[in-house]
Amino acid sequence: MSEIPGSSTPPAPRSVLVTGGNRGIGRAIAEAFIAQGDKVAVTTRNGGAPEGALDVRCDITDAAQVDAAFAQVEEAHGPVEVLVANAGITKDTLLLRMSEDDWSSVIDTNLTGTFRLTKRAAKGMLRLRRGRIILISSVVGLLGSAGQVNYAASKSGLVGLARSLARELGSRSITTNVVAPGFVETDMTDVLTDDQKNAIKTQVPLGRYASTAEVASAVTWLASDGASYVTGAVIPVDGGLGMGH
Repeated sequence: MSEIPGSSTPPAPRSVLVTGGNRGIGRAIAEAFIAQGDKVAVTTRNGGAPEGALDVRCDITDAAQVDAAFAQVEEAHGPVEVLVANAGITKDTLLLRMSEDDWSSVIDTNLTGTFRLTKRAAKGMLRLRRGRIILISSVVGLLGSAGQVNYAASKSGLVGLARSLARELGSRSITTNVVAPGFVETDMTDVLTDDQKNAIKTQVPLGRYASTAEVASAVTWLASDGASYVTGAVIPVDGGLGMGH
């Protein structure tokens, strides 16, 4: 929810959809919008949405499920005004060991799944003549990473997708931007050893991991009135790890 400069009237809550909103970065993003008073729906495959959010079951690799999810959100909260495409998977392995499925499943979820989401969201936003689309990429998509050819390609692809949408949809007051987190404190990084964590921190100018709340803050800013003239941008939240990219 965004403030109206010079107005004492509370802004109306918006219909926000966050994919993969049951844990990690997605959950923090959903909770940040809930805290602002927005009407938040999250997609999950197995449940576990944060308190106050509409829990919508959806596998974004299935176009029919994506369409059904939007219909459910629209019925409960109205047309989606803010889409945060966060859901993604990894299947890490070196190139010569990477199977066709390792490649195609990551691309289909992370990149093609986001195509399905943005296409469906754009229909409602074009009718409203406003909207915010925010894609969650990764510093890996900009820097590359050994053992993550599939993941890096999918996350890099989001940048081209976002910038093309920014050009297509901008005349209707719809912005499309990318947030590219670096190393973030999540369940996935908790399993690393102290030596592994310290080795990673030495690569980061700020010398620490990001919190999920710091990523969420960038997302809520991009959805705010303060970012109404920002589109086609890649916002790194990586402690300086990928600067220059």
